[in-house]
Amino acid sequence: MREFLVRITTTVPEGVSEEEADRRRAAEAVRAAELAASGRLGRLWRPVGEPASVGLWRAADEEELYAEVLGTLPLHDWMTFEVTPLTSHPNDPHPEEAHPENAKRAGA
Repeated sequence: MREFLVRITTTVPEGVSEEEADRRRAAEAVRAAELAASGRLGRLWRPVGEPASVGLWRAADEEELYAEVLGTLPLHDWMTFEVTPLTSHPNDPHPEEAHPENAKRAGA
């Protein structure tokens, strides 16, 4: 699976009730937990002072990322996504943590 750094900004549209927004946020938390359990969501951060999140997401390719991962988030139609595909860096101090499957193949 490929890894993607995704910056997500969520904007609740005008006219949406607080109850609807709260319902979707609760559903979002459930879906995020499911995606984490399946390995699709690796990490999630909130930049200090910003109404956004930055996450490490996994999918076979960018098409699958949108169709089967980000597009399944209950808030997706209120979100904008900035997607950066990632690849390994030769100076990564912990490549086995980022890609444990590589450590197993190398006999570690």
